[in-house]
Amino acid sequence: MELNAIAFSYKNGPQIIGDMTAEIEPGKMTTIIGPNGSGKSTLLGLMARNLLPASGSIIIDGRDIAAFKPKELARRLAVVHQHNDAPVDLTVERLVEYGRLPYRSMFAQDSAADQEAIAWALECTKLTAFRDRKLIELSGGQRQRAWIAMALAQRTSILLLDEPTTYLDIFHQIELLDLIRTLNKEHGITIVMVLHDVNQAVRYSDHLKVMKDGKLFAQGTPEEIMDGRLMEEVYGVQAAIRSDDETGLYIIPLSTI
Repeated sequence: MELNAIAFSYKNGPQIIGDMTAEIEPGKMTTIIGPNGSGKSTLLGLMARNLLPASGSIIIDGRDIAAFKPKELARRLAVVHQHNDAPVDLTVERLVEYGRLPYRSMFAQDSAADQEAIAWALECTKLTAFRDRKLIELSGGQRQRAWIAMALAQRTSILLLDEPTTYLDIFHQIELLDLIRTLNKEHGITIVMVLHDVNQAVRYSDHLKVMKDGKLFAQGTPEEIMDGRLMEEVYGVQAAIRSDDETGLYIIPLSTI
């Protein structure tokens, strides 16, 4: 995926994203970080084509995503939003089936490929035993995994996640991030996600895109770009940057500036 000089503003509002150019490396985990209001979720919305840039282009497979028909695009990328809504009496399996809509024509019955994709998505997210459970009966972590399973059933090569750990306790945050890493490392899915927690982003990402005021402040591997100057200029905090064999790189915020 390539972002070519994209800019965006809401109607009659200030510019939210300004002249941004970046590349998402295939087969890697890329995390977008930055303070509140920096444009992280807006950028992900542009990548998902939920929003359209005022200028510039976003390219997938050599084509501007604006040129794809909805089902075409849904076969190339899947999105899990921060807030997801569905009828509370919907079962897990029924939710995951919706991920197959991009491959179906009107009134078509489930195919063998549909059933295989649904079974695979449930297995990947460890929800096979919960397939007949209603969403309302699941924990927060299980519900989030169900939404990821629906996205996986689309069988796309790119998965976009907007703050997937929001509202989860630390156990379920790590469980979910480990799942996302497994999808990347074992199944080759390109991951692009927005995270608030800097240390989680550093731990789980191959590449970081650091945003400030709607612009790309820095990009690269965590080891290349995360330092005290970045924490001061982007987040307004003084921080100690440490690394050891067990934890790798980690950041200790010390004080506000």
